[in-house]
Amino acid sequence: MSDIRKVVFEENKLEKKLCRLVGQAIGDFGMIEDGDKVMVCLSGGKDSYAMLDILLKLRERAPIDFEIVAVNLDQKQPGFPEDILPNYLKALGVQYHIENQDTYSIVKRVIPEGKTTCGLCSRLRRGILYRVADELGATKIALGHHRDDILETLLLNMFFAGKLKAMPPKLRSDDGKHIVIRPLAYVPEKLLERYAVDMSFPIIPCNLCGSQPNMQRGAMKDMLRDWEKKHPGRVENLFRSMHHIVPSHLLDGEAFDFKNLEISTELSGIAARSTGDKAIDETEIDELACGTLIQGPYNPSL
Repeated sequence: MSDIRKVVFEENKLEKKLCRLVGQAIGDFGMIEDGDKVMVCLSGGKDSYAMLDILLKLRERAPIDFEIVAVNLDQKQPGFPEDILPNYLKALGVQYHIENQDTYSIVKRVIPEGKTTCGLCSRLRRGILYRVADELGATKIALGHHRDDILETLLLNMFFAGKLKAMPPKLRSDDGKHIVIRPLAYVPEKLLERYAVDMSFPIIPCNLCGSQPNMQRGAMKDMLRDWEKKHPGRVENLFRSMHHIVPSHLLDGEAFDFKNLEISTELSGIAARSTGDKAIDETEIDELACGTLIQGPYNPSL
């Protein structure tokens, strides 16, 4: 096989894998339904470009009809190239909307120099996107968070907030008026990095929050990549664990009714699904740690 044919083959294989992972996430969590109008939030980064591209491809072959409108929030960051996204979207032939709001000045005025701007920036951006979704008649809001983003959030919550909490693949807003979806929930970041190069996306860097030094999210990212390098499969197992939660073997009294737990010959509900003592059998854990016991994957159709 010639070099060019090999490149084309690898690109096609990567595209099919991304479509399969995104399609499975959409199906597993009921992200998109017939008649939906999906507002795809486009930041200019590799993740949102890939999300838009894959959703457009899936729409062509989907058994349901749904609309796509790409939306970019121009936050008026100094030096932001205003022409790149409109030109890209026009050439793509996709419906789009550019929302101009100077949140940059607000963030810089409110947040002291050297402090993390992500929290305030995210809240301002979320409120604006909800309003735009209403104005456009969008029934779903698609964000470009991938598998690694979800894992980083899980670790951040565990280490700094004392919570077992990550990013849900599908979320209802607090006011109950919007559904947020994350179609890239099953996609590892390394695949998106390769795809961005293959597709030559016109990447726009975020100089407001994404490049801030000493951010804890960056530390989580480095830790996950180090784990994957030294212990292949560990990150996949960590992600898989979020699909197999056993409340009866944690310590949250609201998730499992420990106080009223009694001897019984019948199990129902969560108790029946928790597999009893075997859910945290020490011998099983030892075998897992030693690599002598193989467990099945959470089935992302890799």
